[in-house]
Parts: sequence; C-alpha cells; structure tokens
Amino acid sequence: MLNVLANQVNVSLNLTYIELSMEIYLVGGAVRDKLLNRPVTENDWVVIGETPDSMIRQGFRAVGKDFPVFLHPKSQEEYALARTERKISHGYTGFTIHTSPDVSLEEDLIRRDLTINAMALSTDGHLIDPYGGQKDLAQRIFRHVSPAFCEDPVRILRVARFAARYAHLGFTLAAETLALMQEMVSSGETDYLVPERVWAELFKALNETAPAAFFDTLKACGALARIFPELDALFGIPQPPQYHPEIDTGVHTLMSLEQAALLSDRPDVRFAALVHDLGKAVSPKENLPHHYDHEINGLPILEEMCQRLRVPNAFKILAQHVMRYHTHCHQALQLRASTLTDTLAALGAFKPRHTLEAFLLACEADAKGRRGFEYSAYPQADIFRLAAQAAIAIDTSEVLNGELQGAQIGEALRQLRIKAIADVLRVYKSVQIDRY
Repeated sequence: MLNVLANQVNVSLNLTYIELSMEIYLVGGAVRDKLLNRPVTENDWVVIGETPDSMIRQGFRAVGKDFPVFLHPKSQEEYALARTERKISHGYTGFTIHTSPDVSLEEDLIRRDLTINAMALSTDGHLIDPYGGQKDLAQRIFRHVSPAFCEDPVRILRVARFAARYAHLGFTLAAETLALMQEMVSSGETDYLVPERVWAELFKALNETAPAAFFDTLKACGALARIFPELDALFGIPQPPQYHPEIDTGVHTLMSLEQAALLSDRPDVRFAALVHDLGKAVSPKENLPHHYDHEINGLPILEEMCQRLRVPNAFKILAQHVMRYHTHCHQALQLRASTLTDTLAALGAFKPRHTLEAFLLACEADAKGRRGFEYSAYPQADIFRLAAQAAIAIDTSEVLNGELQGAQIGEALRQLRIKAIADVLRVYKSVQIDRY
C-alpha cells in the first residue's frame, strides 16, 4: 500500500522552474505523512550540490542562523542545504554543522531521528529510503536511524510527541530505541534540556490526539522523573478505591488527560487536567490513601513547575483554578450557596471575560478519568453554569445606585448572588439529581 501512496506523491509537488534546475528533495515529516495519507501542514526541502551564494543568486533569501536555510522567492517555503552534524558538547545546541556541495542526500538523512523521518522524495516522485523508513512505517515502529540519535536529548521529547500523535495508528517504540533512550537518561543527557524547548514540545504534545502517550513514553524510558518530576512523583501514590478504582494517582492523572483530550481540543484544559492532583504526591504517608487539602498543597508545586518550564500565565492561572477548586465542582450539589458564590467569584465567573467553561471541562475530565467512570454523566457542570447565569442576571441597580460605599457594595452584591444561587440549588435538590 505504501508503494501505491508513494506513486501518488509526485502529483502534489508543483515544482517551478527554479526547483527543476536544482537537485532538491522533499524530506522528513512531509514524506512520512504523505505515505500515511495524512494532511501535510508544512513542506521541508533539502537541496544538494548548492552553496549559499548560488541559492541567493537564484532568488532565495537566507534566514537560517545556525545552518543555511533559505526561503523560496515565491512559495516562501524553507529550503535547507544538505548538511552533516558533529557532537561537540552536551545538549541539543552542542553541535557543529557542516554544509558543502559534496554532502550527499544519504549523509543528510542519516543525521535525522527516526527512520520514518529519514525518507526523501525526488522531483519525479521517486522515494529514497536508505534506512528502512518505509518498512518501519508499514509495521508502525518508531526506530532510530543511527547511534547519533543519543547526541540530542530533544529527540526523546520528539519520539514521545510522535507517540502522542500516532498512538491511534498503533505505533510502538522499537526495543533498541527504547534502550538507547534509557541510556541517554542514565547518562544525564536529558539534564541539558532547556525549559523553553521542553515547554515547546509539551505544548505540541498537548495538541496531539493522544497526549497521555507522550507521558507514557517518557516514563518508559525514565525521562519523566528527570523532566517532569512532579508528575512522576504521582505514580505509586494510592487513592481510596471506592472513589478511584484505578487506585494509582499517576494512572488517574493520565486517565484524566485522556478524558480531557476527548472533551476538548484546548491545550490549556488538557494541561489543567494533567496537573490538577500534584498535591497528592506530598500527602503524609500516615494519611494514605486519603489526601486531605491536596487542592491547596499542590499550589506551590504547580507554581515551581510553571516557573521552571516557562509555562504561559494563562495556562498557569487555569491550572491553579482547577487544582484549587476541582473538588468544589465535584461537590456542587452539596455546597452552600455562599460557598458556591465565592467559588464562582474566585474563578472570575462574574466578569465579562472568564474561563469557567474551560474550568468545568477540566473538572469533568478529572471525574471521568477513573476506571469505570469514563461514561458517567457530570451534572455538576450544569449546576455551576446555571448558578453563574443566575448570579449574573441579578438586578444590581438598587445596590449600585444606592448609598452604599466601597466594600459595602461588594458585600451587598454578594448577598444578592447568594440568594439567586440558593434558588438554583433548591431546584436541583428538589429533583434528586444523582450525587457524585
């Protein structure tokens, strides 16, 4: 089947006279996804036998800082000169780059991470596959191209991200590649990952189809403990089996992430679901499997994690809200009207711009992220929505136009909201909604 797909690829290259006069190849992810019959969002091109000067003479514009990359004068797509790399120090920046007209396509491809990313397509549609990428693609295997894989710690994150992207297609990690990744972790290579790159790969993983597979892969090779120690610490922590049949907090965390991915394509919702139970890792052993005040105990852990990874503020704020108030949401029907009012106020639900819906999605993911509860209804979200709507709909004119001042106005509005929300709770209690 892959051969048939390969024969179909050349019709989509749409080459211009510029490319036809050069030796160029479509490479990497574009070739991989064409063979998988998946949408290609970005084309990567490699040019053989050219120099920076010759590229510029043909109208290309140089943009690469670390190695020669050029923008096509019409399509604005990136064209890179074929290159080789040599490791000179730790980390993903510790390379020296060599480009020359005599660097072959095979030499350029062998520096890539996985065999499925080390294929190229010629201008006439011929597939160049010197390292077995087509076979691994057919067998759904992630396999490193060469031992040079271990020179770049970002490749561990990339493999984990590919797992998140292609898990639904049945891809697995080759045993020898997993062993190599484990060696990289043991040697300390992952300690040289910079926060910005970690967050960039995490953000991409959160946008994939199965983001939990990202963390499964990192855990399998030992990298989770080095890169995301706050998450790794959750595995092995027990929870009350009557509420959490899966028992293990780490397992519950990834189940919640899976549910978040089903409920929403928003990466901030998925991140909030991922980190909502960080506080359970520090629950006193004598209290286990109970986790008293884990909603509060996790906040400083989340703060440190967000600072270390340079997590955007919007992601952090939503995650803080979910961590602090997810149990309030689960107990919506049992809350006092005053508590529900204050919770909604803390969530900013009475402001014109708020993230209440994102909060409720993450809470629902937590509730469904338990063995046997995946398809359970979550009416608590409706209670929160109706309570917020009732509070927003109150007539505030008498309070705002009266003689009250400062904090008195705020308290008077709070009392009106409490009354409106009490009515909502009363209606729900009257119809005997199933309790969480």
